[in-house]
Amino acid sequence: MPNLRPYILPIAILIGLLFHRICGALSFLAPFLIFSILLLTFTAVDLRRLRVKPLHVWLLAFQLVVSIGLYTAITLLGGNHIIAEGVLIGILCPVASSVAVVACILGADRETVTTYTILDNIVVAVVAPVAFTLIGDHPELPLGENMLLILSKIGSTLALPFFLAALLQFLMPRANAFLARYNHIGFYLWAMALTLTLGQTIDFIFLHGQGNLSAIVWLAGLALLFCIIQFALGRRLGRHYGDTVAGGQLLGQKNSAMGIWMANTFLNPLASVFMAFYSVYQNLFNAWQMAHQKKTQK
Repeated sequence: MPNLRPYILPIAILIGLLFHRICGALSFLAPFLIFSILLLTFTAVDLRRLRVKPLHVWLLAFQLVVSIGLYTAITLLGGNHIIAEGVLIGILCPVASSVAVVACILGADRETVTTYTILDNIVVAVVAPVAFTLIGDHPELPLGENMLLILSKIGSTLALPFFLAALLQFLMPRANAFLARYNHIGFYLWAMALTLTLGQTIDFIFLHGQGNLSAIVWLAGLALLFCIIQFALGRRLGRHYGDTVAGGQLLGQKNSAMGIWMANTFLNPLASVFMAFYSVYQNLFNAWQMAHQKKTQK
């Protein structure tokens, strides 16, 4: 089965393209799959060893400062508001909950990845509602309501598996060890979740593409540009702190489903096309990384 790993992502994209309507209808299953992935990931990590590192601080600083800074610059220079919101959400969007699956296959430190997954999602859940209340297309939504909406979205898939894994580690270590032995199954659960998410993403592009071609072309091009920038800068920071792979994946691999949901809920829905294309680009790059790793290991 490991030999199939480099081909899982292109297959997921192909299935998502061909059966995007079915995948869109079944996308409600993705949170349950991600919950299972995170539970398997957390049981394989000694939660007592999780520590915030300088790498985490720099990655967070980039997300917060650059996302808000670029949005402000684009709007002050008279740029398209939808494009400004697309760039904002594309950088501010938290790291994918299932980032550990790909990052650890590529050789990243599991504790480094897990710590940032938790930290980043919590920080974005606090910062994003403030930003959306100030600049969003729905100012009638109060700050507290915005924060509760995002926290509930993140908490259901991130906090619950974390606390369950903590209970297992401290109260039922044998059960925790049993689940930890099967953490490799997380990759295949992730492939299923990816297929559903990409199908939903592609279906979204089909639904919102008509009549907005110019904006969509800009959003698609900028999504590719910032996908390259975030993976490259993340790898550069990671190399400086001794974990190139972790840096690249943590800054570059985004929770596209969360980004699309946040844009649809708080911003102009068309801005979410940025994250739709970003999702395709990041997964094609991940597929290439795994294929390249397999080739170099021969």
